[in-house]
Amino acid sequence: MMEEVKERTSTLSVHSNNIKVTEVLNEGDTLTFLIVSQKLSGTGECPVDRTYDDFEWLQQHLFSQEDVPGIQGVIFPPLPGKAQVNASVKVMKQLGFLGLGEWQPYCTALQTFLRQVAAHSILSKNKAVETFLTSSDPPGRERVRKNIFNRLSQAMVEMRKEGHKDVDEFFQTERDHNLVLTGCTKNAAERFLDVVQTQQKIAMACGHFSAALHLCIEPGEDPDKQDFSKICVKLSEIFESMKKNMTSVAENNVSTLGLSLDLESRYQEAEKEMLLRRTCKLVELETSRRNAEKAKPVKKAALEEVRKAAETEFEHICGVAKQEITQFQRSRVEALKQALVQWCEKQIHTARESADQFNQHLQAFRGMA
Repeated sequence: MMEEVKERTSTLSVHSNNIKVTEVLNEGDTLTFLIVSQKLSGTGECPVDRTYDDFEWLQQHLFSQEDVPGIQGVIFPPLPGKAQVNASVKVMKQLGFLGLGEWQPYCTALQTFLRQVAAHSILSKNKAVETFLTSSDPPGRERVRKNIFNRLSQAMVEMRKEGHKDVDEFFQTERDHNLVLTGCTKNAAERFLDVVQTQQKIAMACGHFSAALHLCIEPGEDPDKQDFSKICVKLSEIFESMKKNMTSVAENNVSTLGLSLDLESRYQEAEKEMLLRRTCKLVELETSRRNAEKAKPVKKAALEEVRKAAETEFEHICGVAKQEITQFQRSRVEALKQALVQWCEKQIHTARESADQFNQHLQAFRGMA
């Protein structure tokens, strides 16, 4: 079992952009993910196997870095929800695109999470990241102590602070934009998921009809029955081609724009959480200032120290948050653009292949006339 990790000065020994979740193993009620990283030294690969509990262990260690100045201004890469073997309809609905297929979209989402953590200038320095990616032992299952991100005990307090007016126009504007974008991206992801699931249903229906047409084939020497049987066989082939086409279209949608919209939606929520943490600190700062102003002489010095500490902490958070938001906006635009390009390229390729196939079917039908 891994030791409790506290250090944050380590440097990763693997390439952040070459981390891959290559396979998922179903072991009873547990899913185990195989992760392979390329060593910076060029001496080969570093394979490890991790469960979702291990991913949560890593996330909690990233959340608990209270000694890192400005850590509450970080937009933490969002970890996907927990996948389950034989999951309920409710769980699968919550996973959205990540619950489709043979867990490939889910593995891609975990891979993206690890790469973004490993590439982050602050988070990658936490020794837990190096341990997670390179240690042959599984992380410990002990719970990390409650920290600044423990939302259960602070939920009601934070809800009251969510609408607090910001003193910085930059952050107030960002909060307003985030409020709109969070709803829009979630709605877009849900609507696009509906499209994909409809395409999957159409593909399945085409497959069923293709199989049913074979039941219409009649044996015998009767010329009319033979001609009818040939038509049924050819129609079956056409509907099988339609099934393959619609399946490819749906898979293209998931692997490109679908995963991008899913990640965008989860990232907007991550930014929303960061902005809320900062707002809570703003409220605390304003409270400390009022307390210092109203303090009696005997307590004045102590409360002034509290005020100065709160101001310093808030300045660090704001500095980190502005850098994070700038990077976030640039990277999310680039990621969405890349997803749209890949989506168009894949669908064009699929359309051309399907057009060739249907043209062959058309020529075959003409030959039967």
